[in-house]
Amino acid sequence: MSKSLYDTLGVSENATASEIKKAYRNLAKKYHPDINKTAEAEEKFKEINAAYEVLGDEQKKSQYDMHGDSMFGGQNFHDFAQGQGSGVDINDILRQMFGQGGGFGGAGGFSGGFGGNSGFGGGFTPDLDISASLSIDFKTAILGGKKNISINGETFDIKIPQGIKDGQKIRAKGKGRSAQGHPRGDLIITLNVEDSDEYTRDDDNLIKSFDIALHTALFGGKVQIETLEKTITLKVPKNTKQNQKFRVKEMGVLNRKTKQKGTLYLKANIILPKIEDLDPALVTMLEEKLPKGV
Repeated sequence: MSKSLYDTLGVSENATASEIKKAYRNLAKKYHPDINKTAEAEEKFKEINAAYEVLGDEQKKSQYDMHGDSMFGGQNFHDFAQGQGSGVDINDILRQMFGQGGGFGGAGGFSGGFGGNSGFGGGFTPDLDISASLSIDFKTAILGGKKNISINGETFDIKIPQGIKDGQKIRAKGKGRSAQGHPRGDLIITLNVEDSDEYTRDDDNLIKSFDIALHTALFGGKVQIETLEKTITLKVPKNTKQNQKFRVKEMGVLNRKTKQKGTLYLKANIILPKIEDLDPALVTMLEEKLPKGV
């Protein structure tokens, strides 16, 4: 049974949820229209997001694993997506196919059955919310900001709150589907936070390494460190050890519930000089005088 959604993300059918997510992140970053200006990047980006819409959801993935590409009329996913035309949101098509109404061909796109709690006389209640995924950089996740997105032919800014975590959702009111006689639905966005080369996040705390010269580690001094918020001056004491941590209070991540900020931990990385760069007399003295024990 052909299952081309896995090919779209470049993973095997036995891939774990974390492997699928990692593959999606890498491809989304590679083909994001803001980064990749090639003609085919935008369509590729849409297909990648649509594939993750299914494979990143346990229930939808289970449904797809059962039926495979027969859900696309036997076509591979690329041909199916291209066949929908440029004016159609492929994510909307997938949500209808994998909707709450059950298997493909069911009543996907509608929820609540006949009139919700009002009995059989109320008619269908349309599900007008739509879902989407959005990758954001690490700094925006920590400090918050705005992102401009385009969906269903509409372009607008969304606010990213401070301290948002990977996988959390935000809601853009009134940016979903429309149906006569009903308020417009919402856009529900799942945020994928990109990793940082400088920082590690531990709940509300941040950890960052900084380089210091051996002289500063031995005799103390001041070091300028660029943080996410501003440049700070750190006082390094004498006899600082490798990987020794320094606490900077309230420069971590904002806890959205308590409104308190965590701690920034700065971890010392001592840069040792090369012997050949030192004065020969100093090298001789160090070789003779430097303790050999641990």
